[in-house]
Amino acid sequence: MHHGYPTETLARFLKARDWDVQKAYKMKPIIPADLYRAVRDSQLVGLSGYSKEGLPVIAIGVGLSTYDKASVNYYVQSHIQMNEYRDHVVLPAATQKYGKHISTCLKVLDMTGLKLSALNQIKLLTTISTIDDLNYPEKTETYYIVNAPYIFSACWKAVKPLLQERTKRKIQVLQGCGRDELLKVMDYSSLPHFCRKEGSGSSRNRSNGTIDNCFSLDHSYHQQLYNYIRHQANLIESGRPIKQGSVHVEFPEPDPEDTKIAKTIESEFQRLADQNGICNSLNGLKVNGD
Repeated sequence: MHHGYPTETLARFLKARDWDVQKAYKMKPIIPADLYRAVRDSQLVGLSGYSKEGLPVIAIGVGLSTYDKASVNYYVQSHIQMNEYRDHVVLPAATQKYGKHISTCLKVLDMTGLKLSALNQIKLLTTISTIDDLNYPEKTETYYIVNAPYIFSACWKAVKPLLQERTKRKIQVLQGCGRDELLKVMDYSSLPHFCRKEGSGSSRNRSNGTIDNCFSLDHSYHQQLYNYIRHQANLIESGRPIKQGSVHVEFPEPDPEDTKIAKTIESEFQRLADQNGICNSLNGLKVNGD
C-alpha cells in the first residue's frame, strides 16, 4: 500500500499532510474585527519595506508584545497567517519586482520595553518557533536586534553558546536603534519606525500615524493581509459560514534544543528577578533612622 517507502519518509509525508489540513483551518479570519485588532495590538509584527537586495523587512516589537488580549490559539493562528501571506504573496511579489528569486527576509527585532514579565511568554514563543522550524525553515536571512536593554544582554550571554553556528551567524545585535547599520542594507523609507532616529525608542506609539507604524492594523500591509486571509477562507470554506473562534490545533513538541534554550532564558530571568528583589530590599532599608 505504501510502496515500500521508508518509515521516516512516510512519517514526514503524513506530518506534512496533517499540517496542510491544520493550516487550512488556521486560514480562517480571526473575527470579530475587535478581536483581530486586539491580537494585532498585542502581537506587534509588520512589514516595513524591502532591503536594497529586495528582501522583505519584517519588524517585530518583541519587548512590547504582551500576548495577553486573546487565547494562545489566536496568536499562533495569526502567526501562521502572516507566514502564509509572506510565502504566497510577499516573496513572490518581491521576486517579480526585483527580477530575481527571493525566498528569505530580514527581521528587525525591537527589544524596547523588554521586562522580566516576558518570562510568561516563553512557552508561546517556543511553540511558534517550533512551528517555524518544522514548516517554514530557513526563511530568515538575518535577525537584527535593536534597542536592547540590559535584561536582553544578560540573557543573550547565556543563550548564545547554546545556538548552532549557522544560527549565531544570522544574528546581529546593533547599538541603540541600529539606524546607521541598517541604512547600509536598506533605504530610510524601509526602516521600521522604531529605528528612524537615535533614542526614538519604541515600537508601539512612536510613529507618524499609521502610515509609518507597520504594526498598526490600519497599515496597508495588515489591510492587504486581512483581505488575503478572507479570500483564502472563502476558497477553503466553499461558501460555508465562518463562525467566530479559533480552531484548536495540536501544537508540535518543541525541539530539545529549543527547550534547552527556553529553560536557560527562564533561569536567567529568574536570576535577574532575584537580583532585582535584593536591590529593591536594599533600597528599602533605612540607615541611622533616615
